[in-house]
Amino acid sequence: MQAYRIPFSTNVERVALAAGHKGVGIEWVDVDPADRSEVERVSGQPLVPVLVEGGRVVVDSTEILRYLEDRIPEPPLFPADRARRAEVDVFLDWFNRVWKRPPNEIDAERRKETPDQGRIDGLGQELRGALDLFEGLLDGRDCLFGEFSAADCAAFPFLKYALLYDERDTESFHLILREFQPLGADHPNLAAWIRRIADRPRA
Repeated sequence: MQAYRIPFSTNVERVALAAGHKGVGIEWVDVDPADRSEVERVSGQPLVPVLVEGGRVVVDSTEILRYLEDRIPEPPLFPADRARRAEVDVFLDWFNRVWKRPPNEIDAERRKETPDQGRIDGLGQELRGALDLFEGLLDGRDCLFGEFSAADCAAFPFLKYALLYDERDTESFHLILREFQPLGADHPNLAAWIRRIADRPRA
């Protein structure tokens, strides 16, 4: 398998965690964020990650997780039980469509000539409030849905900024994740989870 990536990409780290869990080797192709012509040539769109295997091209990190699950079922990324798998699917959809909205909109607002600080503050409150939800999901659990799953792969690269970061990473979106996710003493489960997932293997 071959995959295209750019430095510090949260969506790329989703795939690296999933492949590491399954023990799958990936040949990474580094892409200059300022020149994505090769990614566009291969996949018809500019975003990473893009997975290539044989004649198959898979775009979108969540779809790549599903592809890896289909190709290499063990160890699993999705529960075998139908109801529990549906719960993970609902979480993935919520995270991508709902949770990711506030930081993306803060980023867009700040790029305007006259940003609306009140709107930024409200979006930031949504992001901070979600920390309590993750803290609850991790009550008595090592991972978001008990066993390590696609949910952990999807959420960790974004939530880790509440605790861990690389000073070389100056991407504005990632700085927003640091700024609006302050972890305090009231989020011990989330802090411990971030440290556990950070130690997991990556492709």
